[in-house]
Amino acid sequence: MQKTKRHLLSTRPLPKSLLEEAAAQGVIIDELSFIQTTPIQDEAVTNRIHELASQEVTVVFTSMNAVEAVARQLKTAPKWNIYSIGNTTRLLIEEKLPESKLVAAADNAERLGVQLIDDGVRAMVFFCGNIRRDELPNKFRSEGGTVEEVIVYETIETPSPLDKEYDGILFFSPSAVQSFFSANKISTKTHLFAIGKTTAEAIRQHQNRKIIIAGTTDKIEMAREAVSFLANQNA
Repeated sequence: MQKTKRHLLSTRPLPKSLLEEAAAQGVIIDELSFIQTTPIQDEAVTNRIHELASQEVTVVFTSMNAVEAVARQLKTAPKWNIYSIGNTTRLLIEEKLPESKLVAAADNAERLGVQLIDDGVRAMVFFCGNIRRDELPNKFRSEGGTVEEVIVYETIETPSPLDKEYDGILFFSPSAVQSFFSANKISTKTHLFAIGKTTAEAIRQHQNRKIIIAGTTDKIEMAREAVSFLANQNA
């Protein structure tokens, strides 16, 4: 008997090879972004990045967008001490900022805040977007640390109503969650996948039910986990 095809929506683009891998398992992946990010073009921000590039400071990145936005404005390779969240962001830091030292990468903001405090860091530069979570800077400041926030990119919500039901939906950020649910209601049969606790908490503000939290902070591996889960629904 032929297996029923399952349909999975990813709210972030995925590699073509992964879409083919999923299709071979009977899972069809659609891609639809619900947010748009753009680097901030501002002379003051650019000048501050250039100033910091010449200093040995502790820098924090919690998104790939921030890494990309900063890297494209650098004229010299900085020698920063960097802390980050997520495996994908960590890999991008290693690629874009090879002269800097990646001190630690955590799974979420709470763990990263604890790591910074345990390491004795007293001041940090937080490169972030205009919509950012409070957990990390609040945790750090509560322990007496100082935070300089440099907003390097802007997140714009691009809500879009769905035209079909899905067996599963992948969410990678709280801002995408907010944008999605501003235009959509979903079936209770739809499985919801979150890349981390923070994103899961954002989903729970709209859906009071079980959220499947990925066992990884890598978006490709998270998608593979969701594909495997849905494929096994066919068994």
